Amino acid sequence: MRIAMIGTGYVGLVSGACFSDFGHEVVCVDKDQGKIDALHRGVMPIFEPGLDALVASNVKAGRLSFTSSLAEGVKGADAVFIAVGTPSRRGDGHADLSYVHAAAEEVARELDKDAVLVTKSTVPVGTGDEVERIVRDAAPDRRITVASNPEFLREGAAIGDFKHPDRVVCGVEDDHAREVLAAIYRPLSLNQSSPVLFTRRRTAELIKYAANAFLATKITFINEIADLCEATGADVQEVSRGIGLDNRIGRKFLHAGPGYGGSCFPKDTLALLQTAEQFDTPLRIVQAVVQVNDHRKRAMGRKVAKAMGDARGKTVAVLGLTFKPNTDDMRDAPSIAIIQHLQDCGASIRACDPEGVEQARKMLTNVDYMDDPYAAAEGADAVVIVTEWDAYRALDLRRIAKATANPLLVDLRNVYSHGDAKAAGLDYIAIGKGEAVA
Repeated sequence: MRIAMIGTGYVGLVSGACFSDFGHEVVCVDKDQGKIDALHRGVMPIFEPGLDALVASNVKAGRLSFTSSLAEGVKGADAVFIAVGTPSRRGDGHADLSYVHAAAEEVARELDKDAVLVTKSTVPVGTGDEVERIVRDAAPDRRITVASNPEFLREGAAIGDFKHPDRVVCGVEDDHAREVLAAIYRPLSLNQSSPVLFTRRRTAELIKYAANAFLATKITFINEIADLCEATGADVQEVSRGIGLDNRIGRKFLHAGPGYGGSCFPKDTLALLQTAEQFDTPLRIVQAVVQVNDHRKRAMGRKVAKAMGDARGKTVAVLGLTFKPNTDDMRDAPSIAIIQHLQDCGASIRACDPEGVEQARKMLTNVDYMDDPYAAAEGADAVVIVTEWDAYRALDLRRIAKATANPLLVDLRNVYSHGDAKAAGLDYIAIGKGEAVA
């Protein structure tokens, strides 16, 4: 199959590289000539483990190429995937579909043969209907079938997720689209543990939002349970294990922390709420999840300030800035709200992160960025673990204690234990650990 991938962001680049690794001929298209030039040099626009090697091997094999010319990219394509951004629209939380609509119209005008146009971007229910209208008006004499194929990639594990998915969801309205997508995903369908699920188009669009909203709900639920644990003397990690071993619940996404962030959960929950409002079907649980999560991020800043007694004039070392490990993504990261609150309290911030500093500089001001956690801890009044990077999982706690002006470790990811911290000479505060078990 010849595939054109519109957009070389996170979803487009990972998907394009993996499709080419399946043996398809893939052209990735992006209007940003700087991105294309960088990709030709082997420079990735995002950090994702293993992506640079995957791209390089498939470029060398002649299966993967890049261009800024959409006409060149879609020439002879059997399928065109739209993988452009759908950010939250300012003011109302609706998904901004302008990039999707513009891409659909341009693709329809440039296609030189009948093809399947697949929306891979996360879009609200009914978007496929509008895309179908757009392409019909733009190319009335061309047979362009519109399908939906939402992605379920975790940043930091995207290649593995693509090649060994829990499922592949394809929303189609005719046999032609089904046949083309079945051929594209045939390497996965041969693996019976990775089912390819065919649904109607609107169902596929809703599956993506429902999945992310449910995962966000699990995170928010255990975070509230963590607060109750602190108040009652229980241990949230043991609670999580106790309920997670129930197969009906499962252990994933039951790790208490400072709240969810990233490129998906925040915008997708907001977009789902807007869709529910549009169809006069309120989703009160999802609405509560959004509100609780927004509150929690600032609450974590207050937790650190309270542990310090008075943050004014003091220095806080923040370890981890990205919303999760193994990515450079700072979008809606809890660290932003935490740092801003501590700055509002009069504290000075030192921070380090293995990959996120460049992006953090665009979002945070008056922060001293350090190369390693020990430099950040030197003379600090508190050390705060915000993101559970592997680099912060085996710190020399005695060295941290000696470096700080005040031996306080606030662990917002429960990486360490009270016993280990105490043995190293640190005062230790975690998430969901009541005094009775501290």
